[in-house]
Amino acid sequence: MLRTFDIDDVEEGMFIDSIAKQQGKFKITSRGRITSLAAIKQLKKKGILSVVVDTSKQLTPEVVEQQEPDPSVEPTVEPATEIPPEPPKEVSFEAELEVATKLHSEGKDIQRTILEGASKNVPIDIAIPEAFTNNLVSSIDRNPNALMCMTKIREKDTYLLEHSLNVAILLANFGVHIGLNEEQVQELALSGFLHDIGKIKIVDEILHKPGPLNDQEMTIMRDHVYYGEIILVEMGIPGSIIKTIGQHHERLDGYGYPQGLRGDEITQFGRMIAIVDTYDAITADRCYKVGMSSKKALQILLKDAPEKYDEGLVTQFVQCIGVYPAGSLVKLNNEQIAMVVKQHPVHTTKPGVKVFYSLKGNDYIEPHELDLADPSNGVKIVEAVIASDFKIDFNKYFNESIAV
Repeated sequence: MLRTFDIDDVEEGMFIDSIAKQQGKFKITSRGRITSLAAIKQLKKKGILSVVVDTSKQLTPEVVEQQEPDPSVEPTVEPATEIPPEPPKEVSFEAELEVATKLHSEGKDIQRTILEGASKNVPIDIAIPEAFTNNLVSSIDRNPNALMCMTKIREKDTYLLEHSLNVAILLANFGVHIGLNEEQVQELALSGFLHDIGKIKIVDEILHKPGPLNDQEMTIMRDHVYYGEIILVEMGIPGSIIKTIGQHHERLDGYGYPQGLRGDEITQFGRMIAIVDTYDAITADRCYKVGMSSKKALQILLKDAPEKYDEGLVTQFVQCIGVYPAGSLVKLNNEQIAMVVKQHPVHTTKPGVKVFYSLKGNDYIEPHELDLADPSNGVKIVEAVIASDFKIDFNKYFNESIAV
């Protein structure tokens, strides 16, 4: 099991897996067991503030004392600049979709564990969501369309799990699109993954109410931001991430909550998470409403900018995910339904799609890909649609025929 320890709490016998927090540009180039106090002093000297320990490989102090210190098995720390990271290799949609499907499932499991722990006031190890969101960012780097497709696979009874996961995916993609560095993208992804953790403290009668909340219920619901900040502080989450999460319901006009921040009082990351959180909430199916299409959600965001949302960032978000985002459904002029699988770098209304349903026969057809930017096929998008418009069980079909 992986757990995070402050460097002052590291003891002989612990097996160091990786660096959790540091000052400076160093990386652990080989994992290993701490066999001497000198090794701990060396880590401190390199600016290491906390580390991730594999507790399953830990030895007791008594066992360590019986062993001769062996530098060859201790963790090696070197300047990260000596080992330049390899640029991510872009892979096909089909290849990355297999990875993305497993990541999406793992993400929901981790969300469930975190929420259960928070509800029982059980300490939560930050290393687990950190490691997961780092893997999520790596998938985005290889092929963003795969995980973007997974954000469209929803179940009504798992909204809280899927919403936070989707916000993490969308924020990572958004961050990469606007040119943030890897550390910033990972911070955004972790912010999205944990942003609604405080909702576990809201009573089920309000949290899962099958209809609009009244004023009193809304006041209680808004407290989830406050509860979330308390939980995150106890988890040892960095202050910058807590600040971003605390701003996901703030609006530029000052009518957001909990602080009613206005304009420049809201950080760039706070503005980004507000946009993404709203977008995913609008497109989600809930027990009391059917989600809107991605295109309609983007139109709402554009309409509410610049009063509520940062206009420049909303425009960049639209450019990032496209008018027809990966995973969304579109009706074609040949009376077929297709899923968007790839954005076109120039023609945003002409993505690559996978056709899978015929409206003429009201039945599924053999999936096949189509490049709508190719004028020779004569096929174009008529409108964005949602699966319920045509009584299509898209989740079932996706899992059986596409994510295979």
